[in-house]
Amino acid sequence: MIKLKSVRVVLAASLLSLVLCQANVSAATYKVAANDSLYKISKLFKTSVASIKKTNNLKTDTIQKGQKLTISAKIYTVKKGDTLNKIAKANKISLANLRKANSKYNDTLKVGQKLILPGIKSTAKTTATAKTTAAAKTTAAAKTTATSAKVEAASSKAVIKYTQKEKDLLARLITAEATGQPYKAMVAIGGVVINRVQSKEWPDSVTAVINDVPGGYYQFTPVKNGYIKKPASEIAIKAAGEALLGADPSKGAMFYFDDSSTNEWLWAKPQTAKFGNMVFAK
Repeated sequence: MIKLKSVRVVLAASLLSLVLCQANVSAATYKVAANDSLYKISKLFKTSVASIKKTNNLKTDTIQKGQKLTISAKIYTVKKGDTLNKIAKANKISLANLRKANSKYNDTLKVGQKLILPGIKSTAKTTATAKTTAAAKTTAAAKTTATSAKVEAASSKAVIKYTQKEKDLLARLITAEATGQPYKAMVAIGGVVINRVQSKEWPDSVTAVINDVPGGYYQFTPVKNGYIKKPASEIAIKAAGEALLGADPSKGAMFYFDDSSTNEWLWAKPQTAKFGNMVFAK
């Protein structure tokens, strides 16, 4: 009788474990944003257009802003002490993609809040893998911080790695581009640089992005005219710091320009935000 009881206990525990694992398996609901396409959404969630169409019974590739689509992705429940940056790093996804998947462009989180983790499939195995990955990433990050004296202590909380010189360079760019503009415009300009660093389509450091001259075309006018050599203002330094920590009023923009610009190519791009005279676009 004792052996039989033990078997029953093991079986009951196994069933309970199965139920708990299944609770972590769920499809996500993604709300279509302006300028979205099935192709863009498929890239965001690392799936195929055909799969999205099949899951949502779509006959064409046409989608509308505000439309809700069922996507295979893991749902994460916010815990005490969580930040968007921590969640993104622990799950090996970019902060920009996490914001995009959840239309989350501020840093406010509530315990119990549900977030979509784009590109991570909703399987029971994912839970254990995410914990292991987070632990490994934390260890690697700690080693990197300890061995790299050039990287600021604050950069361990930042969305990208940077040096004090790079923070100053970013602040000088903001000073040259947005003096007299609203503070959000200053932070947003920093956000554009960070977004480019995180994108595979641009160089992978603050210095390389700001000094990028593809095909002889300067990406940032202050680099060309030399204004970037002028000292950064205190408010620009503060704005650069916020951008490096993940604040992005530009909402994922890759470009910005003054609203007096006559560049039709820039005006044709999808706009994401506008502060003062500064227009931000993807």
